[in-house]
Amino acid sequence: MKTALITGITGQDGAYLAQLLLEKGYAVHGLVRRSSGMEINDARLRWLGIADAVHLVDGDVTDLSSLLRAVRTARPDEVYNLAAQSSVMTSWHQPLLTGGATALGCVGVLEAVRTERPEARICQPSSSEMFGRVRESPQTEATPFFPRSPYAAAKAYAHWMTVNYRESFGLHASSGILFNHESPLRGIEFVTRKVTDGIARIKLGLATELRLGNIDVARDWGHARDYVRAMWLMLQQEVPDDYVIATGRTVTVREMCGIAFGYAGLDMERHLVIDAALFRPAEAATLQGDASKARARLGWAPEVTLEAMIHEMVEADLRRLSGDAQGVPVRERPARAP
Repeated sequence: MKTALITGITGQDGAYLAQLLLEKGYAVHGLVRRSSGMEINDARLRWLGIADAVHLVDGDVTDLSSLLRAVRTARPDEVYNLAAQSSVMTSWHQPLLTGGATALGCVGVLEAVRTERPEARICQPSSSEMFGRVRESPQTEATPFFPRSPYAAAKAYAHWMTVNYRESFGLHASSGILFNHESPLRGIEFVTRKVTDGIARIKLGLATELRLGNIDVARDWGHARDYVRAMWLMLQQEVPDDYVIATGRTVTVREMCGIAFGYAGLDMERHLVIDAALFRPAEAATLQGDASKARARLGWAPEVTLEAMIHEMVEADLRRLSGDAQGVPVRERPARAP
């Protein structure tokens, strides 16, 4: 039986990855920060029905002593560093926190593994936001970075430190340059989930409008289940490397909203409000990934379409807000006047 240690196990990617590894027969340990809201923190694990199947370890990626202890206790074969402050907008409001958790936290994980378990394989999820003001499109592993937010800059630092530890200390450390990936477990602060939650509220008569910022930026969106599968595949390779993980299809936020509103049977023009206060200080306008290397070397390809993902998210938010545990397809729901 292999053992894995996941930092950020209570997040979207951490929960789906834990589920995948459990299905593959792994013993799964997850690093968690203890708080008075622990029953909220593990909600994603409970939603997937795996909360009792993982071993939670107290710790924080900004505290090296707890990382050393976690690695020493779990003795993992694979380490996935998914802990980060991952909201782009929040990173402008909390740049030091973002740098500490997202950038230096990665180094703490690398150092803990180098010290306690150098034979372990490490996956560091980098971000397409690192490309920022893109120099070429689509973006590949060789495309230069031009980060446009504190979050993107922190991810770039973590990415290059992962490369540095691989080359300096011989660690089996791989980075996945992950383009946007979503799911019903996405946090409400991210635009896709803000859209599907807002539409569900309008559909159920709980709201009348959805307020968004710049809806003309374009992103390459995939499903988190597909992306955590790519993370696992990276660590099954004999030679560590870096891989762009993307669908290759880019749509604007406006187009994504159209998919979600159309599925719910709502008029987007009637309910969508553009709020200049929600625009970011700087923006990566268009991101599109070329995952040819991952397809060729990992045998990876996305399985969930954007439409299927958005439909799943709308349905999940309708169930959450209506208290309907089983859920009813949206087109069979009686509409309530907003």
